[in-house]
Amino acid sequence: MKDVIMRIAIFGANGPTGRLLTDQAVQAGHEVVAVTRRPADFPLDHKLLSVVGADVHDAEAVDRSVAGVDAVLSTLGVPFARKPISVYSDGIRNITAAMSRHGVKRVVAVSSSATVPHHHADGGFVMNRILQPIVVATIGKTTYADMRIMERQMRDSDLLWTIVRPSGLFDAATVSRYSLYEDRAPGIFTSRADLAAAILEQVADNRFVRKAVAVTTTEGIPTLWQMMRREAFQRD
Repeated sequence: MKDVIMRIAIFGANGPTGRLLTDQAVQAGHEVVAVTRRPADFPLDHKLLSVVGADVHDAEAVDRSVAGVDAVLSTLGVPFARKPISVYSDGIRNITAAMSRHGVKRVVAVSSSATVPHHHADGGFVMNRILQPIVVATIGKTTYADMRIMERQMRDSDLLWTIVRPSGLFDAATVSRYSLYEDRAPGIFTSRADLAAAILEQVADNRFVRKAVAVTTTEGIPTLWQMMRREAFQRD
């Protein structure tokens, strides 16, 4: 299974994690359809890469993007906002509907460990009792609400889905050591490079089919205060 080469559609390909995932996928030999609202701005070029312009709210455009692929990966994301968010739920609704029409079964989508707030073993009192509850109840409230709807839609489908839940995202130059945990995330940090690698890993790994898996980075992590400052102003 590890050497299987596929044609993969990546939604949210022009985001920070999506670009890393796209690059890792083509470097691994996969043929990639990078789906983005702004194809002219997409910075990557490769012989195995096709860049397609589509908005996930547009069901017909999503359908065209999914036709002919073997698997779909979603790194859709928007900044925190007070107003209601629907990109995750609308996106996965249109993606899974298109997959069903075209007979595509494998889908992996990024969510967040904050969709199910819990005690992080590495978080300490400040993270677990102060910062996490504040973020979930305030600046992240609409984002996590829509992510929960997305997760429910995936669970209700008959597809071979995996939900990937990172913790606080940060940038790192390369893929490092990371750990995968079913349902819970003891660590509080995930590098985007590690997140991309974990998503791509699921394409050829059946351990977490129809499960949620948390991914946490175990080396080269920032401080909690650096993480929270960035999380407040930037979101994949």
